[in-house]
Amino acid sequence: MPRRQAGGAGRESTMYRDNSLMPKEAVRLAVLGTLIQNGPQRYADLASSVRHFLDRIAGPSLDLMGTSLEMLRYEGLIEALDGTGMEDNALLHATPPGRTEFDTLMRANVRAPSADGLNKLVIGLKLRFLHLLDTEAQKDQIDHLASLHETELARLGDLKRTEAKAEAEGHFTEWLEHDIAQAEQRLAWFNSLLARI
Repeated sequence: MPRRQAGGAGRESTMYRDNSLMPKEAVRLAVLGTLIQNGPQRYADLASSVRHFLDRIAGPSLDLMGTSLEMLRYEGLIEALDGTGMEDNALLHATPPGRTEFDTLMRANVRAPSADGLNKLVIGLKLRFLHLLDTEAQKDQIDHLASLHETELARLGDLKRTEAKAEAEGHFTEWLEHDIAQAEQRLAWFNSLLARI
């Protein structure tokens, strides 16, 4: 169930109750992070770059197509340095309220690991733009991601112990062991990243 939380430019950000990002907020993060990281971009180049990243990480999704650059312009999060918008391929950049919104979105929670594309997208966006935060905020985000994988490993381990007693045939336990190995690798990677920051 979504809830409302104060955001930049006099608007309210819609996030889930656990303060994690909904699809349209993930798109906002992709747009704002791209502009803050790369500097001003032409409308068409920005739209193409963001769409490419979202499609390759999360796959085609109607949920991720709902936020337009025009809406972010209307809300004062991005603005044209020349031109007016899509019709003349304006040069766009992030405004100070856009930078504040970016910071809010980067610090949002990440849901427990799952197979859905949104969760993978949010983690990918956080890692893509992590270097834009101060060192302590970077460490906090990485620590949070590592904790999520620790929780995931505990959950999968408990499931494996339960299923090992029940399964005489089939391949579920084998598949679960593969999933556990991947979660262990991800946790080790996040712990290694935390040590390097």
